[in-house]
Amino acid sequence: MPLVKDRVKQTTITTGTGAVALSGAVAGFQTFAQAFASGAQVYYCIADGTAWEVGIGTYTAGSPGSLSRDTVLDSSNGGGLVAWGVGTRDVFVTLPAAAVSSGSSEVTLATIHSYTLAM
Repeated sequence: MPLVKDRVKQTTITTGTGAVALSGAVAGFQTFAQAFASGAQVYYCIADGTAWEVGIGTYTAGSPGSLSRDTVLDSSNGGGLVAWGVGTRDVFVTLPAAAVSSGSSEVTLATIHSYTLAM
């Protein structure tokens, strides 16, 4: 199961539909390297203020670290990979609605307990 952790956020300038290189740390947030071991599967969101993508990716440590975009759960591109253009965007960890919803907008404590939270 993908992991989640609070307040993980970096930026990227990667273009296209492949893995994103994780660049700048965002003040007040931890980096993916501080939150996860290399190879960890995580829920992510990439957003630039207009376009966005939510999915499951794999964090790989390095200089810079990277995040693959393995499964798109939803996006501003009709649910498909967003082809990122030139510019800076945020990459952060989120618990997506698709991970906790089964046709209901309500999240129950039992639902939350069925997902793995990184410690």
